[in-house]
Amino acid sequence: MKVLIGTTNPSKVERFQLLLKDFNIDFLTLNDLNIKTEPEETGQTPKENAVIKAKYYGQFFDYVICNDSGLYFDDISLDDQRQPGLHIRTPKGKRLNDEAMIDYYSQLIHSLGGKVEALYIDGIAVYNQGKVYSFMESYEDMKKKSFYMVEKASSLRQVGWPLDSISINKETNQYFVEEDNENDEIMNKDYQERLIDFFKKSLNI
Repeated sequence: MKVLIGTTNPSKVERFQLLLKDFNIDFLTLNDLNIKTEPEETGQTPKENAVIKAKYYGQFFDYVICNDSGLYFDDISLDDQRQPGLHIRTPKGKRLNDEAMIDYYSQLIHSLGGKVEALYIDGIAVYNQGKVYSFMESYEDMKKKSFYMVEKASSLRQVGWPLDSISINKETNQYFVEEDNENDEIMNKDYQERLIDFFKKSLNI
């Protein structure tokens, strides 16, 4: 089975490859299909944006997985203008490259005391031959897998996941970028099982 992942981010491709490694799936990317256009992400949640992308890329392929993420600092209110939210890579409307993201968030975290508790909320959508399925955990559920973000960056880098260089696992006290990729620092076991179950049903695998 061939599935298009609606991204150009190699780290997102790797995440889904690892997650679904027990299934016979060949993953394609937007670059593989020479898709240069992208939809306007007007959703209010990661799931809404993932659905928008899945419907859009469904024009080009029968089976599509799309993902959108929101980053939230639990130390400040959700309506605080400093919240990254859905605009992780485009704070203040400007798109940042990987190093610029590390610089921006290091300075922001410095202004918040040098260390914050953070969490990601992932929205996932699957396009399956005209039908769209979606999945997203709640804020409270994802808070159980919160982590620290700090102002001092690791010297290591993960292409496509720049903030792994300033994110620290609470349990191991290691930077995400220093940990084994087989142990996904965002997805705990229960969450992975729910997500795999979602993919099994939505992709009929």
